[in-house]
Amino acid sequence: MDLDNIECVSSSDGMEDEEIHTHQFSSKPHNNNNNIGILPSGLTPATSVHELLECPVCTNSMYPPIHQCHNGHTLCSTCKTRVHNRCPTCRQELGDIRCLALEKVAESLELPCRYFSLGCPEIFPYYSKLKHEALCNFRPYNCPYAGSECSVTGDIPFLVTHLRDDHKVDMHTGCTFNHRYVKSNPREVENATWMLTVFHCFGQYFCLHFEAFQLGMAPVYMAFLRFMGDEADARNYSYSLEVGANGRKLIWEGTPRSIRDSHRKVRDSHDGLIIQRNMALFFSGGDRKELKLRVTGKIWKEQQNLETGVCIPNLCS
Repeated sequence: MDLDNIECVSSSDGMEDEEIHTHQFSSKPHNNNNNIGILPSGLTPATSVHELLECPVCTNSMYPPIHQCHNGHTLCSTCKTRVHNRCPTCRQELGDIRCLALEKVAESLELPCRYFSLGCPEIFPYYSKLKHEALCNFRPYNCPYAGSECSVTGDIPFLVTHLRDDHKVDMHTGCTFNHRYVKSNPREVENATWMLTVFHCFGQYFCLHFEAFQLGMAPVYMAFLRFMGDEADARNYSYSLEVGANGRKLIWEGTPRSIRDSHRKVRDSHDGLIIQRNMALFFSGGDRKELKLRVTGKIWKEQQNLETGVCIPNLCS
């Protein structure tokens, strides 16, 4: 899709329509060996865990079944199939020998979470560590940009800088927004077109997505908000989106989704404001040959009333 035909204009808090700005619609682990547990004889803490339990092929930690060749070289079960039954160290043929001794050594170990350097204080038995790390609240976030296969990960401040500098995403301060999306050929939605804007309010960052895609056989536009943080914190906020014209309007209210959920997962769950193309063109007015869609919205924080236990909205001033 030719993205040059799409532009977006937006305004943040306190800006009148005539002040609206125009933009184009465009598409490290820390090793701590102080809590290692029981170590095999003759091995130092600095070498034992990572040399004995690191697969020589993929360099990941090995979990049962751990395989070995006749010369005692080990590798993980996943990589055993990759090396065509040949030991990657000595090139001898691999059998079906389990390294039970090393599996027992692993059972005796307690290791820090791999995200220790990012703030996780937890220490786990070796075989529990992997499960924890898959859900650790300190694990890096994936880049929330939807317009490319971006493999960058990091904490929130790093990703905000990455979005601004590398993806040229528009950054706004404030919790209300007023965007107008303009597209010269609204019939063209075969390839998803997208726009991402980052808002900073309540000391947090939010990603506003707007895109066109095919929902079954129907071309639609969709807008939704994602929270740059974990799901538990995302539940502290709510947002609304509104689009309309000619005496008609659509309103969406919801809770922003965490960027722990992928962009595609949120989009495919339809958790946002969905506008059918015919309705979008009706809102645009004119000859229906150009899309001019204005989306307004706000973000607010739900505050708990300590006396009643009821959440009350705290709107950004």
